[in-house]
Amino acid sequence: MLIIDSPSTNAYFNIATEEYLLTRFPTEDLFLLYVNAPSIIVGKFQNTLAEINLDYVQEKGIKVVRRMSGGGAVYHDHGNLNFSFHTLLADHDFGDFAQFTQPVLTLLNRHGVPAVLEGRNDLLVEGRKFSGNAKLARQGKMIQHGTLLLNSEMEVLGEALKANPLKFTDKATKSNRARVTNLIHYLPEGTTTEQLKEWLTEELMRDTPDAARYELTPEDHAGIEILVAEKYETWEWNFGFSPKYNFQKAVKVPAGFIEVHLDVVQGIIEKAKIFGDFFASRPIEELEAQLIGVKHDSRELEAIFSALDLTEFFGKVTVEEIVEVFK
Repeated sequence: MLIIDSPSTNAYFNIATEEYLLTRFPTEDLFLLYVNAPSIIVGKFQNTLAEINLDYVQEKGIKVVRRMSGGGAVYHDHGNLNFSFHTLLADHDFGDFAQFTQPVLTLLNRHGVPAVLEGRNDLLVEGRKFSGNAKLARQGKMIQHGTLLLNSEMEVLGEALKANPLKFTDKATKSNRARVTNLIHYLPEGTTTEQLKEWLTEELMRDTPDAARYELTPEDHAGIEILVAEKYETWEWNFGFSPKYNFQKAVKVPAGFIEVHLDVVQGIIEKAKIFGDFFASRPIEELEAQLIGVKHDSRELEAIFSALDLTEFFGKVTVEEIVEVFK
C-alpha cells in the first residue's frame, strides 16, 4: 500500500487527484490524505444549486467541486481531514463500508473516543456524526473516501449548505442534514489535522507491513493540473452536470413583485417564464426568449442583463435586483 499525503489544500486539486490516481496506479492499494481550504464537495448525482447557499458561498469565496462518487454534499475546511482508500474492486464487497472505516475507529477508540459505524456509511460519537463516507467503482478499482470533522467551523458549515427548498424541484439526491459534531471535543485539546493525519498514517503502517509513503512527483502534479483545468474547476462539471430541475423564486423590489420560473437541463435554461405586477414597455416574452440556451449562472446572467435596458421590461430596477431573482 502506498500512503500519499497531498501537499495541496486546493479542493480542485485534491478531488482531481483521486481520479488521477486511478490511472497512475491501476492495481496498487493506496491511502490518500488531504485537507481542503473552505469548499463544498457535492455528490456526483446532486443538483449543486439545490445544495448550497450560493450567495454565502460566493461572498466567502468557498470553492464548489463535484466529486466522482455519489452521496450527499459536505463542507470541508482546514479543521476537516479527508481520507481515501483505493483498492481493487474484485477483492472487496462494494457494499461494505466497515473494512475501511475500521482503522479510523480503532485509532479513535485507542484515544478514548467512543466512535462507532452506524447505518450504512456514517461514523458517530454519542449519536452525532463526525464522518460521512462514500464509494465509487471505476476502471476495476474501488475508492472509499470519507471526512473527519476535527475542528471545523460549524457555523460556516451550516450557512454554506443552507439552500432554500422552495427554489428547486428536481429528482437529484438531497443531502441528509444530520446532526454533526467535531472530534476536538473528544480528543486532547490542541489536536490538529496534521496530528490526526500522522496518527492515521501510523495506524495504517502498523496494520499493513508493506505500506510505504509516496510523494507526488512533478509529473503527477502536471497530470493532476490537467484534470483540474479540463474538468474539476469548470462550471460544466461542478454546476452544469446537475440533473434536470425546475427553479422558482419570487422577490419584491421597488419596481414591483417579480417571479421567475425556469426549466434547466444540465445547467442550461430551456424554458423561462417571468411573472409579476411590474410595468413594462416591452413584451416580457422578448426577455424570456433571450434566456433560452443560457447557463443558469449568476455571472453569465449578469452579463446579459447589463447589456439590456431592463427598465423597458420591469420599470425602474437595477441589474443586481434582477440577478437576485435568478439566484
